[in-house]
Amino acid sequence: MKRIKTSPFMPSEVEIEQTGENRMRITAYPFETGYAVSLAHPIRRLLLGSTIGYAPIGVKIEGASHEFDSVRGMLEDVAIFIINLKNLRFKIKGDEKKVEVNYSFTGPIEITGADLSNEQVEVVTPDGFLATLNEDAELNFSLLIHQGIGYVPSEDLRDELPEGFIALDAFFTPVRAANYTIENMLVEDNPNYEKIVFDIETDGQIDPVTAFKNTIEVMYRQMSVFNNILDINVSEEVTAPAAENSLVKTLMQGLDTLGLSARSFNSLERAGLKYLGELVLMSESELKDIKNLGKKSLEEIKAKLEELGFPVGTELDQETAKQLKKKIESSKK
Repeated sequence: MKRIKTSPFMPSEVEIEQTGENRMRITAYPFETGYAVSLAHPIRRLLLGSTIGYAPIGVKIEGASHEFDSVRGMLEDVAIFIINLKNLRFKIKGDEKKVEVNYSFTGPIEITGADLSNEQVEVVTPDGFLATLNEDAELNFSLLIHQGIGYVPSEDLRDELPEGFIALDAFFTPVRAANYTIENMLVEDNPNYEKIVFDIETDGQIDPVTAFKNTIEVMYRQMSVFNNILDINVSEEVTAPAAENSLVKTLMQGLDTLGLSARSFNSLERAGLKYLGELVLMSESELKDIKNLGKKSLEEIKAKLEELGFPVGTELDQETAKQLKKKIESSKK
């Protein structure tokens, strides 16, 4: 006999696992039958279509007036140069949403993404190939790099570019892959509950966990159009006890799941630290005070926390911090 319910079961578990460079697995459960796909599908679409990234939208090459031109002393035609350029992934440093970057190279040289990083932009694909110059060649070019979402074809950008710039197709999204699977799981005596397993990979402009968090925020903001009808505040809903409990469970994952080097992990273990949440609760000065934790290990830990979406100095809300501290204390008794 099917049990009578007055509300759907509330999922409470979230697990985060790094599965490769710029690749994470995020698992959430348990969901009522049918609820998993109702959430997973729009989240996937928003990940691919609403994650902010950076891309060159125009290039001006000295001595070339269009994409089918050529540059003296450069092995590649301008068309090939542009294809190679679009395969490089840029990231603007600081808070600027658009920059113009100027470059000048003399041969002989094989130009890669690493050669384009400077004080204005970082190229997160440093090994990407751009062009080859002969010993008597000189290449001067300028890039317009913008922040954006999704994909914008070059024909939609031509009218916005300064004179002399060739418009480029702009692939802004930093998410390379966003897939999910739905698995059945047993809850009490019911085998029909569901688990969502997301597999997310980015190009390095943003880490997968941050991309996922931003996507959830976009989803909440889109749903807020119904606030006037429902008389609710979405921002209050996301801090409900169920969400807080889920965050606490995430922060209670063991340090051995973070993929730290043996040196860093051993230093933390000798200090009596066992959980991610213990690191999140610590200030930078407290981390520095950990005995036998060298500068290299400290930087590794800070980078890992940043990657997981909890940079050093993250302030948890009062209730979550209270629950986390209580759970850590009870687990060590």
